[in-house]
Amino acid sequence: MKVNPIRVGLVVGAVTGLWHAGWSALVAMGAAQWLIDLILYLHFLKIAVTVEAFDISRAAMLVGLTSALGFVFGLLAGWIWNALHSAQAKA
Repeated sequence: MKVNPIRVGLVVGAVTGLWHAGWSALVAMGAAQWLIDLILYLHFLKIAVTVEAFDISRAAMLVGLTSALGFVFGLLAGWIWNALHSAQAKA
C-alpha cells in the first residue's frame, strides 16, 4: 500500500510539534525539572541538568523547528516507504 508522503510529513510534524509544545507547557508551569529528573533517574543517569525559565520566543522556535524537521523526516519516510513498496511489487 502506497502512502501520501505529504500527509505522512504533516502527521509526523504535528506529533513532534505537539510533543515539544507539551514540554514547553511543562516548563511554563514549572513542572519540567521534576520530569527531567525522573527521566534521568529511570535511565540510570546522573547528570546535572537545570531547566531554565520559560521564554515564549524560545518555545515558539522549539515547536516550529521540531515541527518542520518532523515534516521533513515524515516526507522522507513516505518517499522511502513508496520506493520500497514499488520495488517489492516489481520483485
